[in-house]
Amino acid sequence: MERQNSHQATYSSQHPFVHTLKLTRAQLIRGMVLGSILVPIRVFLAVLCFLIMWPIARLRLAGLSEAERSRPVTTGWRRWLLHPIIWFLSRAVFFFLGFFWVRVKGCRAGCKEAPVLAVAPHSSFLDMLVLTETQLPAVVSRSENQSIPVIGALLEFNQSVLVNRKDPESRKRAVVQIKERLISNGYWPQMLMFPEGTTTNGTSLIKFKPGAFLAGVPVQPVLLHYPNKLDTVRWTHRGTTWVEALWHTCSQLYTNVTVEYLPVYTPSQEEKDDPNLYADNVQKLMAKTLGIPATDHVMEGRVPTRKLGGLSLPLEPPARETLSLLHKDGLRESEVEAALSKMIDRCQSEQGWRAGVDELAPLLGLTDRQTAAKICGLYSKVNYSKDDMVDLRQIYLSVTSVSGLLGFKSLLHTAFTLYDRECSGSLTAVDVSDLMGALVGSPQYHTEELYTELSLRGAPTEQDLFRVLTTHPTYQKLISEYFTPGGVESTPPSSPLTKGKAGNNNAGSPSDNRTTLPYKTADNGSPLPSKKND
Repeated sequence: MERQNSHQATYSSQHPFVHTLKLTRAQLIRGMVLGSILVPIRVFLAVLCFLIMWPIARLRLAGLSEAERSRPVTTGWRRWLLHPIIWFLSRAVFFFLGFFWVRVKGCRAGCKEAPVLAVAPHSSFLDMLVLTETQLPAVVSRSENQSIPVIGALLEFNQSVLVNRKDPESRKRAVVQIKERLISNGYWPQMLMFPEGTTTNGTSLIKFKPGAFLAGVPVQPVLLHYPNKLDTVRWTHRGTTWVEALWHTCSQLYTNVTVEYLPVYTPSQEEKDDPNLYADNVQKLMAKTLGIPATDHVMEGRVPTRKLGGLSLPLEPPARETLSLLHKDGLRESEVEAALSKMIDRCQSEQGWRAGVDELAPLLGLTDRQTAAKICGLYSKVNYSKDDMVDLRQIYLSVTSVSGLLGFKSLLHTAFTLYDRECSGSLTAVDVSDLMGALVGSPQYHTEELYTELSLRGAPTEQDLFRVLTTHPTYQKLISEYFTPGGVESTPPSSPLTKGKAGNNNAGSPSDNRTTLPYKTADNGSPLPSKKND
């Protein structure tokens, strides 16, 4: 058990992808004194081991043809001579870093009984220690890691599966390769996977990716514990950096770790047919054993998200940060509304709906160009864009959805009008995906389930979209938990997009063209309830 008391460090976390180690003054001084002595020595010895491993690891497949490399190297001198040496040096790396003892609970199953080991929680790059306790099984890694000195040689040594995440064909080949290995009945050695796919702060088990469960073979869940007074090993999306994690860990006299093997999990036929169900059930089992919740959080690229049906909702919505930046730049509520209205006018003009930093600043009425650059950066990050161009529709809809400047029905009418490219009164599957991505401020790639619900009566119309989002149990949560709507009114006020235009039969005609503001905004950018104007 990890001990915690008022005299120890505290840990700050907003969601599973944030971990910040906060040390007391005494702990900070102790770490600086011990670290100045231990860290250089330990890192030097670990690097020395890696350098010795480098050429030895390359010998494993040296001189073999492509056909021979495509088969497991499990016999001959390449196995009985090189494998023990690499294992010993790998264990020495972690010994020198302060992992003197590894407590093992339970027994590791053989390859035929459990072709894959599913390890969680995934806390840090230091989790690679588990490889030494499982006899260096093959792993799945990014193809980019192959070019990293030493790391690339070690991935080649244990014949790991490499995948280029940006290449769909590479991902398909990796899936086929993994399945072939897992159903080989012991022909290929055991594989080890971290089904969370990224590191977390350990407060919950995030959604498991289905890769380890695609073949429908038994898996052995493996729990990784760090029962120490200070939780120094964790390295997450935001918070403590990997350098800080390494420094704090090496500054300790020693670091405890426990590897716990759970009984082999044999899937039912239903789980074999549905890898996602299989993954979810194993996740829940491991979370129950750990005594922490199993959640729907997942890291998509560089964006921490939460799953809601087929939707991925960003945990750090760019719209909320954008609203905060606008207020910090001095924009009042009325000025934010005017700026968003100008965005709609721009989207309807010949200039189109894409804009760069220099165009965004005057559109938003910003005095500081750096603020516009930050906003562009927020949306470029979630859209994985390499340039500084942003989609004004996405900024308008996502900011409006969290600011309460429009009621939900008005917001949806504006969104539908923007994404009904053919002006046909209906949406395609791509339109639905783009529209939902704009509303939540992050691209949506798995909206098939939503589109199916919308298409039950034919091509999805605005009424269908409103009906499903407000009545379907899953998507009701989107409105109640994620948006800050001004109420789901029966007759929406006009939005900037519909001024002077005939609305469809889903939108009412207000007596004037003023947008009703159901919310006031606090100084920190958070929306606060207020009375509607008469």
